[in-house]
Amino acid sequence: MSEARIIDGKAYAAAIIGEIAAEVAGLKFQPGLAVVLVGHDPASQVYVRNKAKQTVAVGMKSVEHRLGAEVLQDELLALVAALNADAGIHGILVQLPLPAQIDSAAVLDAIDPAKDVDGFHVVNAGRLAAGLPGLVPCTPLGCLLLLKAALGDLSGLEAVVVGRSNIVGKPVAQLLLRENCTVTMAHSRTRNLPEVCRRADILVAAVGKAEMIRGNWIKPGAAVIDVGINRVPAENGKTRLVGDVAFEEAKAVAGWITPVPGGVGPMTIACLLRNTLEAAKKAALF
Repeated sequence: MSEARIIDGKAYAAAIIGEIAAEVAGLKFQPGLAVVLVGHDPASQVYVRNKAKQTVAVGMKSVEHRLGAEVLQDELLALVAALNADAGIHGILVQLPLPAQIDSAAVLDAIDPAKDVDGFHVVNAGRLAAGLPGLVPCTPLGCLLLLKAALGDLSGLEAVVVGRSNIVGKPVAQLLLRENCTVTMAHSRTRNLPEVCRRADILVAAVGKAEMIRGNWIKPGAAVIDVGINRVPAENGKTRLVGDVAFEEAKAVAGWITPVPGGVGPMTIACLLRNTLEAAKKAALF
């Protein structure tokens, strides 16, 4: 059997961003995205910087609010309330994780669901679960778009999602159900996990454990979407990024597979911009 075809998330993301830029150029107003960063987490700072760069590149307004790690919850909630009331801001993203003194759930719940471009608000989560339109979490949406680009119609396929987080696992499962897949959600308590994974036409790995999914867990010809981003030791005291799937093993068995990096990651920012554009267009109707 030939090696798996690589699903190039970087290329797909670039195409989506190009379409967004063209649509933004045709609007009579400028969509605005506000990103709130609390503290000095290096990974979060890099991610926020990349978001701002891409936001400006597609013609949107990028607004950043950087707060110290000692900020009080009431101050953060007041900022969110001000952004909710700002007609020039169509999307609000509070970068996670937040410091220990802040209740993340309370902050996310304070964001106007119509501006919740991360798709984490309970209203948007509920709309997704009910099959209603709403803002969908960016990484799960990116996974779905990559799968549809690779496979076309997903109807009737058996999907296994390994991981049950509110950020990735649960929303991915809901999106696949919406596409008429038969979906199994697996997790740390699942019995005979390798056997469950081997049933999957579509395998989505979102567990946060480096190379946990082995090649012999994969059904020959399956589409494998690796959401994991794990930093592991490399030569000369350096580190490298790997996914939740043992890529070289899986590549010899799967039909399609996303690499890490360059797979799902680029799609997350592309889908964030897509959500911001959709939120802006909907706001313009009112």
